[in-house]
Amino acid sequence: MTTASDISSIFQTLGVPLAPAGTSAGTSASTQALQVHSPIDGSVLAHVACSTLAQTQTAIDHAHSRFLSWRNVPAPKRGELVRVFGEVVRQHKEPLGRLISLETGKILQEGLGEVQEVVDICEFAVGLSRQLYGLTIASERPDHKLLETWHPVGVVGVISAFNFPMAVFSWNAALALVCGNTLVWKPSEKAPLSALALGGLLLKTAQDLGIDGTGLLAVLVGDRAVGEALVAHPQVKLVSATGSTAMGKAVGVACASHFKRSLLELGGNNAAIVCPSANLDLVVLGATFAAAGTAGQRCTSLRRLIVHRSVYTNLVASLVRVFEKLSIGDPLATGTLVGPLIDQGAFEAMQRALATAKAGGAAVHFGQRVETGQSAAFYVRPALVEMQAQTGPMLQETFAPILYIVPYDDFEEAIAINNAVAHGLSSAVFTQNLREAELFTSARGSDCGIANVNIGTSGAEIGGAFGGEKETGGGRESGSDAWKAYMRRATNTVNYGTTLPLAQGVKFDI
Repeated sequence: MTTASDISSIFQTLGVPLAPAGTSAGTSASTQALQVHSPIDGSVLAHVACSTLAQTQTAIDHAHSRFLSWRNVPAPKRGELVRVFGEVVRQHKEPLGRLISLETGKILQEGLGEVQEVVDICEFAVGLSRQLYGLTIASERPDHKLLETWHPVGVVGVISAFNFPMAVFSWNAALALVCGNTLVWKPSEKAPLSALALGGLLLKTAQDLGIDGTGLLAVLVGDRAVGEALVAHPQVKLVSATGSTAMGKAVGVACASHFKRSLLELGGNNAAIVCPSANLDLVVLGATFAAAGTAGQRCTSLRRLIVHRSVYTNLVASLVRVFEKLSIGDPLATGTLVGPLIDQGAFEAMQRALATAKAGGAAVHFGQRVETGQSAAFYVRPALVEMQAQTGPMLQETFAPILYIVPYDDFEEAIAINNAVAHGLSSAVFTQNLREAELFTSARGSDCGIANVNIGTSGAEIGGAFGGEKETGGGRESGSDAWKAYMRRATNTVNYGTTLPLAQGVKFDI
């Protein structure tokens, strides 16, 4: 059984307090405590002090005050903080990965992989700190220079989900910090310990470097009211929110009402197309990891498999054999491939979706609860659901390991099935046909932010901007030019001549 002593030991190893970082949330007599449970066995891991609304306001005010000085620090110097932080995280990879597993139920390999993402984005951001480039543009006026410059936006509010309790924050934080912003972070109530550990390490790193950490980052533990206060505060200039589409709609509307920027990374009802020429061994590997990895609790999890009729029977039989023997259990045990669902609510949502599909005539393979001796935990065997057409629950995202399978006859039809859902995050095609691969990744192909060829829908690298279209929110995090989301652009015209010609040849003689 996991215990509170496991958590205490990890925080002692990290050398950070088990308390909200960068706030005074633990000092108020009115502060409530959040009880944190492990999905592995339902045990209580810790009691964490929650931020009051007053403390939330104060933390944001401090972040704004700190921004006024942090923006003046040269970007490469800001990058040095991120570089050292990445090294500190690398040194503590094992305890941080273990903490993620204890708190979210991810298998240890995935927990360690998430910590590696933190390291990777820090390395990316360090290089970026010397490449915040603007443009110099040819002016139509003599003796004039036209250029674009980029400046930090201010306080960046980050709202993260339980399934990637460290990576999503780091995607935002590493870029936001090198761009000159400060941070206020509201983690999921289901995974606050990972946030306290990572936030504490960041502030400890700053302190060790002689950098004043006051206002640089605050971790706000609390319920929806804390998130709403963060979104509404006038000094929070950008809100980056990861979670459900319903949550994202609320955040987007609230930000719009204040003319505030939002960066939304929401759900994904992701699909992969399997063509007649596909390497089926590759499909089985890619589909199994994408559908069953993280117990189907990734925004990029594979939820729909669109299979050509000529290979349908063989592929389904292979998947059934693999899913039947997947190792399910303690995520910290060697050899385990599928850990628990995050909580009972996730399990019940999965069972409702399977019941609806079965009532509609679908053939359901697996999906039942797996008994592990932990009555307060929810382990399931990932489900395969054969559908004759894309209808019912297949059109909605269920955050659980359900892989719907539907046949197709024509490749254009398969693309239409891929695109005929509300979300637009990740997608894939398995084919050896160059035309099919190129069509899928063209403007006529997948309408998702991620379109892969011969790999699954999950496991994105930090080098490419991450995000999707439609009800996925349209935001982009991590690599590429995603840094621009954390800055404001100014167009500058400099007249170094002695006359004042006007644009468009306008004459205004006085």
